[in-house]
Amino acid sequence: MDQAQSLRHLVSSQDTKRITKEGSAARVITVCSGKGGVGKSNFTLNFALALQSLGKKVLLFDADIGMANIDVLMGVSPRYNLYHLLTREADIHRVVQLGPQDLPFIAGGSGMDVLFSLSEADLNYFTTQIAEIADSMDFILFDTGAGLSKETMKFISSADDCLVVTTPEPTAITDAYALMKVVHNSQPDVSFRLIVNQAGDIREAATTSDKIRMAASRFLQLNLPFLGHISSDSHVVQAVKRQVPFILAYPNSAAAKDVHLLAVRYLASDAAIETKVQGIKGFIRKWLIRNR
Repeated sequence: MDQAQSLRHLVSSQDTKRITKEGSAARVITVCSGKGGVGKSNFTLNFALALQSLGKKVLLFDADIGMANIDVLMGVSPRYNLYHLLTREADIHRVVQLGPQDLPFIAGGSGMDVLFSLSEADLNYFTTQIAEIADSMDFILFDTGAGLSKETMKFISSADDCLVVTTPEPTAITDAYALMKVVHNSQPDVSFRLIVNQAGDIREAATTSDKIRMAASRFLQLNLPFLGHISSDSHVVQAVKRQVPFILAYPNSAAAKDVHLLAVRYLASDAAIETKVQGIKGFIRKWLIRNR
């Protein structure tokens, strides 16, 4: 059974029934960071697997233009990526690959620029294709590029929720705040949640969070929920070298336990249970039309 057949089986199985509650749909989450090197992509991958382990259906979309590396972190060499869907060389069932634990993902890289010049017919085709998979999901995670490019800004402002990843380093703290400031001043309705990665201990994570949250409250009048932290853990580096997600390679490590707890907290939060969401079609329309 090839990847496409496996994906069709996954989507059509009893475990992946469409959400039937009126007004509900897959929740679109973007993961961003003020600067590179904070472990954003690694967090996104392991967070997706943690949500999946809790019974949620998750689609992971590598939207890091020019620096896509989710497939590398998984040790997977995708045959197809977004470009093949846009050029209609492959349908969505072939473009969506299956990673560890049969996690569905769309590889990034080439093709992102083509998105911003689609005709109305091509846009409708793209949206319909993505919806074939996305409508069966509970969450769609977009791993965006580091920093605040024009493209990342569009992702953040179009999604239902944005998880901001930072570390205790002063430059990471400053850049994370700067990103939220620019987005909030332009789109004040964007929902942010803060995650502190590579924290030495709980106290350092709390101190880092307090600095950003106090600045956001004082200068932006922005209530910034702190979702939690991920411990600085040598197992993370070892897992990256092995090209295996650390939540699978070292499930009893501190970092793996922290990510699992973050997933539990997120599912218990108001954001995760909010029923007034736009779904993937609404997200794509907002995202791409903003670029025209």
